[in-house]
Amino acid sequence: MGPIALVFGLAALAWVLVVGDLLRRHRPAWHWYLAGYPLTACRVVFTWRKVAMLNDLSVSRRPPRGLLGDLVVKGDPLRPVVPRLSFPRPTRLGLTATVRLHAGQTPATYMKAADALVHAWKVHAARVTSPERGLVLLTATASDPLARPGLASAPAALLSALIGVLESGGAWVMDLRLVPHWLIAGATRSGKSTLLARLITQLAPQPVALVGIDCKGGMELGLFAERLSALTTCRREAVVVLAALVDDMQYRMHACRRAGVRSIWELPEKLRPLPVVVIVDEIAELYLSDGRRESKAEAEQCSTLLLRLAQLGAALGMHLVVAGQRVGSDLGPGVTALRAQLGGRICHRVNDPGTAEMALGDLNKDAVVVAQSITAEEQGVAVCTGPDGGWGRARSHLTSTEEAMATARKHAAMTAELPAIDRALAALEGDDK
Repeated sequence: MGPIALVFGLAALAWVLVVGDLLRRHRPAWHWYLAGYPLTACRVVFTWRKVAMLNDLSVSRRPPRGLLGDLVVKGDPLRPVVPRLSFPRPTRLGLTATVRLHAGQTPATYMKAADALVHAWKVHAARVTSPERGLVLLTATASDPLARPGLASAPAALLSALIGVLESGGAWVMDLRLVPHWLIAGATRSGKSTLLARLITQLAPQPVALVGIDCKGGMELGLFAERLSALTTCRREAVVVLAALVDDMQYRMHACRRAGVRSIWELPEKLRPLPVVVIVDEIAELYLSDGRRESKAEAEQCSTLLLRLAQLGAALGMHLVVAGQRVGSDLGPGVTALRAQLGGRICHRVNDPGTAEMALGDLNKDAVVVAQSITAEEQGVAVCTGPDGGWGRARSHLTSTEEAMATARKHAAMTAELPAIDRALAALEGDDK
């Protein structure tokens, strides 16, 4: 090879490396389809047999001769049969492959081998699901989409909020029409407040009444007071507001009964009451008691009113979003009863395993382990439930306080008046005077 050919060869190699680096940084999907997927697919195909044998995914069939009972005395060796794997199919951020189970196998065995698949295929993560009986779907993610989360797109809909991006690369959406009530757990600086700010920013342009309950003196939700129909900053005010909402809920029940329908969404649009979203920040402050009789009575009232809203509010256009640093059974039986009604679950980094267990334990034990592995550097990362009953990691879009306040100010004209709450709060102020 002459010096000129060598120079051209080195220049071509450098050009390929530069282009590949640009694609990887600015067009990761293109880089994956052109370079990442072919190598990873070959790795999956050529390592599958060894991975299956080392992780007890293969089965052994008895030879036709050479057995005395269960003892091999002579004849052919026992030959493991590897499960049949389909050719990997590319996705935007990884690949999928289907495995046909042998008789007697269950997906649990493949779930235990997920870490082995990650190392053998050199991917970021591997998920195991079973879309139908006898089949296992292996989903590999090439890189962590939450490391640089872009904002995925989703169609706009009433009571639907685009929160961020899922680990699969899809849009993370909180749809209150589909899942009416949500529980959000997270320690300080885990991303919980940012998620609430993002939720309010998404709901602010919609014809929805927002009610805030922030017993930390309104430090969190008070920033969005211009868009809130009501804001309470102590438990005594929270009791009054929740009682007014329960009374309004009774009115909505009567309206549905008179019209012969089972939800407000079946009413004509002119007669349909405005949807109400109640956002509670730091739920523990509503349940804790200092031992005094009045304090215990307020805590019991809050527990009862929140539970009634959760049990009956979905069909009546009343939705709960409950957030807290510490959510545990030690707060009282009312918290456990309320949790059972909150179908949507989001768990950020937490300081104790009990909160992760409370948020996700009744849905999936694996999700609890993943939630506890979230580090302090992964602000905004959470484990969330999906509409299909599954779970996955997600990251909320970074919404600054200034952006959220500007959005609330911009849509302040859409703030709905709730006369029942206004009268109740006015009466409370009159009693204090």
